[in-house]
Amino acid sequence: MADQVGSTSPSRAPKVNVLTLTAMVVGSMVGAGVFSLPRRFAQETGVAGALVAWLIAGSGMLMLALVFQRLAVRKPELDAGVYAYAKAGFGEYTGFFSAAGYWASACVGNVTYWVLITSTLGAWVPALGEGDTLVAVVVSSVGLWLFFLLVRRGIKEATAINRVVTIAKLIPIIVFVLLALFALDPEVFAANWGGESYGSLFDQVRATMLITVFVFLGVEGASVYSRHARRREDVGRATVLGFLSVLAVFASVTIVSYGIVPAEDLADLRQPSMAGVLEAAVGTWGSAFVSLGLIVSVLGAYLAWTLMAAEVLFVAAKDRDLPRFLARSTSDDVPVNALLLTTMLSQVVLVVTLFSADAFDFALDLTAAMSVIPFLLAAAYALKLRATGETYAGARAATLRGDLAITVLATIYTLFLVFAAGLEFLLVSLIFYAPATILFAMTRREQGRRVFDPGELVLFAAVAAGAVVGVVGLATGWITL
Repeated sequence: MADQVGSTSPSRAPKVNVLTLTAMVVGSMVGAGVFSLPRRFAQETGVAGALVAWLIAGSGMLMLALVFQRLAVRKPELDAGVYAYAKAGFGEYTGFFSAAGYWASACVGNVTYWVLITSTLGAWVPALGEGDTLVAVVVSSVGLWLFFLLVRRGIKEATAINRVVTIAKLIPIIVFVLLALFALDPEVFAANWGGESYGSLFDQVRATMLITVFVFLGVEGASVYSRHARRREDVGRATVLGFLSVLAVFASVTIVSYGIVPAEDLADLRQPSMAGVLEAAVGTWGSAFVSLGLIVSVLGAYLAWTLMAAEVLFVAAKDRDLPRFLARSTSDDVPVNALLLTTMLSQVVLVVTLFSADAFDFALDLTAAMSVIPFLLAAAYALKLRATGETYAGARAATLRGDLAITVLATIYTLFLVFAAGLEFLLVSLIFYAPATILFAMTRREQGRRVFDPGELVLFAAVAAGAVVGVVGLATGWITL
């Protein structure tokens, strides 16, 4: 099968309907994160803090989902959502950072899936440990490249598989919530209500923000995959439908778990902690049931994220914002080089987990931290459109007021996420951004242009300085993996 550069025109690209787009959103969000929620929340907060955290995260992410909905309609010419919005609003180099950061967060996120799969199997195969042993990394690497070969066969086949898997993986999660509700002990739930031992309510909520960001990653999935939508309006509908569905699932899984196991025991459960909760509720079969559901869920999410990560590189390259070798696609519309680079970065991060104290939590937190900047830039672009009035000519007063509120709240929320992520993860992110600028330089050289204009040079200098601080922090032990 011959590879081609820029071989797929919009008319030839396979088109998908709103249900398939919604399945992409749900499929990309419902993955490893939901199965880890009980332990991660119990490590940081009690029931009250969890309720506040989900209220803030749900409201903030809903605003962000609405931002993507508005942008999909107001800027229909912009494909690959997150990256395209940053470029349009704040220039080429900023757009490059958004594309690179979003792509890297997807690659790191893919690693959490394999870590969690091998950790799950580690309950029966001790050599796999908690997904952080050499054997686990080898097994995960085999899976990584097998999926590369699957997606390499064609986008149509991969999206069809994802739609089926999305439906299949929701069943064990819904069953978990129903069984946990039936087995819920009011006394245990009441004892877990407070969170005084965790610190102030603000600190508790802040500590949960990265996990909520991680589980909501994918809310922009329909926007990233928008060039394949039958109708542009379907992108916004799929985004909101997918978000509301998974919000209900995530909040339910977290809260009902507090009624099964005391918080201190919940915080010590092995990942996937949802399996430990159901085992406590109904016996050992509950753990096996959740473990099987997790493997199906995670493989589906991995498929969705692999598609989205490759799509970002491919569209950026077709827009001449990344080197042209990434714009190579097969006759089946598979961005083959972008897919290969995505798999290679995931492989590198998978090896790095061998040196981390907690492979799953490290990959999860880094994924969330790297995605925050692209989200912030998208929200800020929507706010810029509203402030300048671009695309709002003739809009009704109610539309103007509503969009102003949405864009302001989304921007404030994403700024809070940057604060919640903390300095350490920001610096680790810059360690990736600085060398990734090589791709930007290659692109400019291909076009016969100067690598940086003065403003871009200042931004690069700041990023490079932050990367140096990050490396020094890792070397001296100030920053730990």
